[in-house]
Amino acid sequence: MLDFFTIFSKGGLVLWCFQGVSDSCTGPVNALIRSVLLQERGGNNSFTHEALTLKYKLDNQFELVFVVGFQKILTLTYVDKLIDDVHRLFRDKYRTEIQQQSALSLLNGTFDFQNDFLRLLREAEESSKIRAPTTMKKFEDSEKAKKPVRSMIETRGEKPKEKAKNSKKKGAKKEGSDGPLATSKPVPAEKSGLPVGPENGVELSKEELIRRKREEFIQKHGRGMEKSNKSMKSDAPKEKGKKAPRVWELGGCANKEVLDYSTPTTNGTPEAALSEDINLIRGTGSGGQLQDLDCSSSDDEGAAQNSTKPSATKGTLGGMFGMLKGLVGSKSLSREDMESVLDKMRDHLIAKNVAADIAVQLCESVANKLEGKVMGTFSTVTSTVKQALQESLVQILQPQRRVDMLRDIMDAQRRQRPYVVTFCGVNGVGKSTNLAKISFWLLENGFSVLIAACDTFRAGAVEQLRTHTRRLSALHPPEKHGGRTMVQLFEKGYGKDAAGIAMEAIAFARNQGFDVVLVDTAGRMQDNAPLMTALAKLITVNTPDLVLFVGEALVGNEAVDQLVKFNRALADHSMAQTPRLIDGIVLTKFDTIDDKVGAAISMTYITSKPIVFVGTGQTYCDLRSLNAKAVVAALMKA
Repeated sequence: MLDFFTIFSKGGLVLWCFQGVSDSCTGPVNALIRSVLLQERGGNNSFTHEALTLKYKLDNQFELVFVVGFQKILTLTYVDKLIDDVHRLFRDKYRTEIQQQSALSLLNGTFDFQNDFLRLLREAEESSKIRAPTTMKKFEDSEKAKKPVRSMIETRGEKPKEKAKNSKKKGAKKEGSDGPLATSKPVPAEKSGLPVGPENGVELSKEELIRRKREEFIQKHGRGMEKSNKSMKSDAPKEKGKKAPRVWELGGCANKEVLDYSTPTTNGTPEAALSEDINLIRGTGSGGQLQDLDCSSSDDEGAAQNSTKPSATKGTLGGMFGMLKGLVGSKSLSREDMESVLDKMRDHLIAKNVAADIAVQLCESVANKLEGKVMGTFSTVTSTVKQALQESLVQILQPQRRVDMLRDIMDAQRRQRPYVVTFCGVNGVGKSTNLAKISFWLLENGFSVLIAACDTFRAGAVEQLRTHTRRLSALHPPEKHGGRTMVQLFEKGYGKDAAGIAMEAIAFARNQGFDVVLVDTAGRMQDNAPLMTALAKLITVNTPDLVLFVGEALVGNEAVDQLVKFNRALADHSMAQTPRLIDGIVLTKFDTIDDKVGAAISMTYITSKPIVFVGTGQTYCDLRSLNAKAVVAALMKA
């Protein structure tokens, strides 16, 4: 049983809605719009929200969205057929109201679609019930058991036909050999006296008719070419004697036409043969017309003008207007039109370090977005698909929720508590270095920072943070800030509980009046269950304001695996009812990849989380915010 079925425009106007089991469809549909439609993640036509599964279809020509919702524990095989039937019937029935494309007309329109929908729903359910019971066939009912008998019946019925064909071929050979003008070339059936057609009692097969037509065509046009070749060969040798006397007057020629004994030629070819070739090419269809249009020489234009057939001029004009008609928009895009372009785009994205699965989903999302859309005037399929892909990539990189740390820190100051940020990630991605860069950025903005050394596993982790703290204190000494300590390290050594150290650091920061607490954690692989459990415990116990995942820009498919498993581990090992997941991404080593920036797309697509900071070097100043348009421009560059 369906929970709901709704039809609404892309402008947000609900045209029609069917309420089944659920009382309201507002929450699931709004989640679909926020998470899929607005974020350009329409690669799959299915979306899961809490206990519901939503399937949707986009009508890009009329800017409509068809959404059906049902319980995800159910397996409804008729949903795809139902949504296709509803889409087709609704579009055809209310085409006039929808084509006006004005909000007022849609609001005033009456879309009485209840009875039609119930009829389509009943038909879809009945068709699924008919197909559901499948019984196993017996051997006697299978095609293999019937094959020997059927083959015997077919061979008996086919023997007389084969004999007739063989006798006909033998008769053709005898008549061709007995004739006085027998040659090796095939003779047309009309001239050889063979029985042609059903009026003589013999029916020709389709293959024989095609073969005879080809022979007639070759003989008809081959004779003309042979005649032209013979005339050229006969004119080639020069005659010894003079046919007419030449008259000379004062060293000049009295009659210039007498001296011209050659046949008129065009580019070394007799004009008669040239006109035959042009007429032959024009008779082959649209390819000949295109060839005439592409030809720009004056000799061919003169030959075309000298042609007396009206079909030549008509074909040329038709080809010209056909070309212009193809350039002008008014063509709706189909998947077949976009298939070759999307394949190239997918390979290009993978070459730019985008994860393979993400690249496939991006191209599928663009195909769903453009299918049925009318192309603009003088626009090509390649430019349309490329523009749509660029817009989708920019939309993906722009976060659903913008992280503004400075604003959030000032809000925490008004509440007289420190703002807590936790860094997590795999080994060797640069967590400690980028933590120091963010500390320098916060110090430059006038906020005091407490660094919590919660990496109690890696040797040298505490010493590394101690060195960074000393360097940062030298850049921002207390003398410049009225005797206030701007940066300090909170450490408890190695082998201690990281969650307990973080809790003590937060309490110390509250007592000492620090604005921000940056918690450094140990690097861990996403498959290490004990370490992931410890990280989930640290986040659950201390409830940080921001959880940042530090990832490398060098990885492709690995970035997707890391983020998915980190989020899954935080959810599985958390003791809270609503577990805290990753809130943002710090993309490191961005200066080592040139234009292969696909990891940024993969990370934001899989998590829907923003890239808060981008690391571009080794100094404290090498910290940037993400420019979505610049990243997409580098990604689309050939």
